[in-house]
Amino acid sequence: MGTDAPRSRGHRRVRRVLIALGIVVSLVVVTAGLGVWTVTRSFPTLAGTIDIPGLTDTVTVTRDDAGIPQITAKTAADLFLAEGYVHAQDRFWEMDFRRHITSGRLSELFGESQVGTDTFVRTLGWRAVAEQEVALLDPVNLGYYQAYADGVNAYLSTHHGADLSLEYAVLGLQNPGYEVEPWTPADSVAWLKAMAWDLRSNLDDEIDRALLSTTLTPTEVSQLHPNFPSDQHPTITGSQAITKPSPGALAARPNVDSTDIPAADHSATPGTESNAPGSSSGSGSGSGSVDSYARALTELRSHLGSVPELLGPAGGEIGSNSWVVAGALTDTGKPLLANDPHLGPALPAVWYQVGLRCQSITVDCPFDVAGYSFSGLPGVIIGHNERIAWGFTNLGPDVADLYIEKITGDSYELDGVLRPLLLRDEKISVAGGDDVKLEIRSTEHGPLLSGFEGTAYPQIASDFPEAAGLPPTPTAEAGADPTGTDPTSTEPTTYELSLQWTALTPGHTASAIFALNQATDWTSFRAAAALFEVPAQNLTYADVDGNIGYQAPGLIPIRASGDGTLPVPGYTSQYGWTGYIPFDALPSTFNPPSGYIVTANNAATDQTYPYLLTADWDLGYRANQITARLQELIAAKTPLTAELMSEIQGDNYSAIAAALVPALQQVRLTGDATEAQKLLDGWDYQMDADSAAAAYFNVIWRTLVHDIFTGKIDAGAALTGGDRAFSVITSLLAEPNSPWWSNAAYGTVGQNSMLRRVMTDAAVEAADLMGSNPTDWQWGSIHTLELTNQSFGKSGIAPLEWLFNRGPYELAGSSAVVNAVGWDATSGYQVDWVPSMRQVVSLENFDDSSWINLTGASGHAFHPNYTDQAPLWRDHETRPWLFTPAAINGNAANTLTLEPAS
Repeated sequence: MGTDAPRSRGHRRVRRVLIALGIVVSLVVVTAGLGVWTVTRSFPTLAGTIDIPGLTDTVTVTRDDAGIPQITAKTAADLFLAEGYVHAQDRFWEMDFRRHITSGRLSELFGESQVGTDTFVRTLGWRAVAEQEVALLDPVNLGYYQAYADGVNAYLSTHHGADLSLEYAVLGLQNPGYEVEPWTPADSVAWLKAMAWDLRSNLDDEIDRALLSTTLTPTEVSQLHPNFPSDQHPTITGSQAITKPSPGALAARPNVDSTDIPAADHSATPGTESNAPGSSSGSGSGSGSVDSYARALTELRSHLGSVPELLGPAGGEIGSNSWVVAGALTDTGKPLLANDPHLGPALPAVWYQVGLRCQSITVDCPFDVAGYSFSGLPGVIIGHNERIAWGFTNLGPDVADLYIEKITGDSYELDGVLRPLLLRDEKISVAGGDDVKLEIRSTEHGPLLSGFEGTAYPQIASDFPEAAGLPPTPTAEAGADPTGTDPTSTEPTTYELSLQWTALTPGHTASAIFALNQATDWTSFRAAAALFEVPAQNLTYADVDGNIGYQAPGLIPIRASGDGTLPVPGYTSQYGWTGYIPFDALPSTFNPPSGYIVTANNAATDQTYPYLLTADWDLGYRANQITARLQELIAAKTPLTAELMSEIQGDNYSAIAAALVPALQQVRLTGDATEAQKLLDGWDYQMDADSAAAAYFNVIWRTLVHDIFTGKIDAGAALTGGDRAFSVITSLLAEPNSPWWSNAAYGTVGQNSMLRRVMTDAAVEAADLMGSNPTDWQWGSIHTLELTNQSFGKSGIAPLEWLFNRGPYELAGSSAVVNAVGWDATSGYQVDWVPSMRQVVSLENFDDSSWINLTGASGHAFHPNYTDQAPLWRDHETRPWLFTPAAINGNAANTLTLEPAS
């Protein structure tokens, strides 16, 4: 999963609603006057006996010293009812906050500042689709969701306000009338829409390409969006090619073939302003039309950023690692499976560790599963049961397209015929303000993404399609039926953008979770995967019989024409979706001859695959390094162990450093920069927290990414410094006179001039950040993570942030390395996405498995389990993941008994 940026506008808006002096004064009372009782009153009961309405028999909840619950019940309904109760014990504020986001109801919590965000989410219709998916559930799966909701509501019936969580005490200061509503199955299912949104593949790339196309040539756009280098980096089901024989060959420069990326036009003198990338406008006439188009796309991108990031910054940098190795390569003779999804850091963590066990496995109670769940959603998302284990990474197919629609009044055009827009009315309730009424408009493709916050998109001139090089508007055939709409209307015709996205079609992912949890072999695993439609994921698989496998599930559209990389005309069916790739045709492999399968958001297939999955894969640096490490160990005949798998998860090797440092070492510097340059001599290209060389290199890298592209591309389209920037700049190393190296704003002409300036400026910045002595610099001192409460953690009020946030933590790792502790080079060195959890599963003995979460089990500030796992996670340590009842009971710190209410 990602699944890959600065904080969203949604976070900034929440901050603005909490700056009143009265709140600060009240907080002093809460924290100092009421003291420990206010903070601890919401801590859950972990031992003893509690009577729960709805239970049919006794349920036990055993927790270890990390507060991780293992739930045992006699019926499936009791099992999921207890999971709902336990989730609410530890994480209800998180659950409540999430459901307000997914239903477009943040304004009910925080007032009018959230109306824009709510409007956009309502327009997308997450909640409406979730309700339709609940209606599609069969009685058994619906029963699981209802039992879970009953468990949540049982907890809500005896806890209110600050008894639920400290956040409600803070909320009550600004919104005293807020009352918690009962939980429903749709509240759970809507979370799947948020998952899909944050892992929405290349929608941001599509907008980026479209904006770049208004000022750059097609060749220049291609340089900034390179193709996956399948001849150099491994694909999941095809080539296992890598760019270096082993991670020990650290001095080797990757074999980058510059012909993979179209070169810039060198017809004019390199470095001249007229020839610099970005100096020419897009092809065609009608610049006013193109300018309006660019403004519309820029506004849409702004609205995309307004939605709070629940899993992390959307786009190419969200990634994950997962790989599986066969027993023939391991020390136990059984497979090992490793997984660490890279998502945005949050407090509490995105994941919630849990075990769910039926006391006796029967047809009616088939669950014996443990792993990582989402609070608010029943079941286990990633983990293992008594027979199989699985991992997730984001497949990232292109499942969302933007269409340019021709709108006339309340009608839209398709193949020359006017059709009525689909209209839906919504009402947003606003805390402390008046209700806001909305009219949501949609075409057959999807909702029109325009007119938010009272500001409509600028009208795109009628000559836009031809000006942008798109086909002219088709005309209706003689005698065409106008479907009841008056084609002679005198209302003006405008162009607007609509979104077609697979997650807006009701599907079956809500059932897939339970099917996955009870799968017992490859056949039943694939049957469960077939239900996992949105978001499409790479699923790795291993079983106790020694099998390993990989399956890509998901609804992935087949287009009549086009490749989904740019917005296309919606007024012609020439660009419509004609269906979805059949499940049996999706990428899959079972027991490959290599004995291992690596998925790290790299291309799933090679170029022989007959369907289009996406043009925007992660470019494979992590997959390349994982594959290299495995191949090196296999070649040395070293048995693969769980400890080695965990060690690989922490690999800090940087491919871009290995490629760029030799060029940096050849630059002649003067003054203090020469001492900084010496740090690169003999460096092993490891992004270790205590590395001075890593610190200097990353300051160089950020400066280089900035100076190459500033003034040449729109600031919102800037490369964040991850895999795409790696590929682009690495290719330019072979073109020292490329116009990209020259920037009149900084007085650079050619590669050497650019590198000299960047290294000099980076040495000055590094000294400002870390002191004048380069040998004292440390990457971790500037590469820090603050664990931030999603709702109140960015309030701007120091006492409030002190209550809920923790850190900073100094970290190793970087973007596009295996230990993907990523950062956004456009905003600083702080950590923006992380391995959100780590697991290594041993199929020989599940009790020999290991796991770690980013923060802890509890969502209650100051609870012992609020951030107790964070130091272990920082130091790349893990906890034993016990699974058998004997091991769990022998390690129990608390046992809670849930009894049916009389």
